[in-house]
Amino acid sequence: MNILELKKDLLSACLKEVDDRADSLRKVMEDAQQSANDYGQPKDRYDSYRTQLLRKRDMFGQQLQKILEQRALLEKMGVDKRHEVAGYGALVITNAQKIFISIGLGKFEFNGNEYFVISPVVPYFKAIEGKRAGEDFEFRGQKFRIKDIA
Repeated sequence: MNILELKKDLLSACLKEVDDRADSLRKVMEDAQQSANDYGQPKDRYDSYRTQLLRKRDMFGQQLQKILEQRALLEKMGVDKRHEVAGYGALVITNAQKIFISIGLGKFEFNGNEYFVISPVVPYFKAIEGKRAGEDFEFRGQKFRIKDIA
């Protein structure tokens, strides 16, 4: 498998992970709403249980909104072209790890390999931003070499 195909497959796996997270959040929101409905109206003015359930639902709704925004970013990402420098949409392979610069999903297992799916706002990205294959960079006192970029 060439590196561009790997990047496309990795993007598809990231989209699936985001969809799974969104589905989980929807389920939790529905459960909180159902619990609030089953509980009914507050029993007296000091009864805040229903309000807590609705706040919980709203909190998960905000998280769902962020996940859907991240999904939209992934859908817009062009993975058909090879990147020359480390930047948004690039798959960066160093001597120590494989980094996919897209959204912040963290450590990601894919095809038996470990990838780090990071956002362009994290400090690690700032260390590799604009670097090319063959260049070295330092992060938290450790030196790394970029082997390849796609």
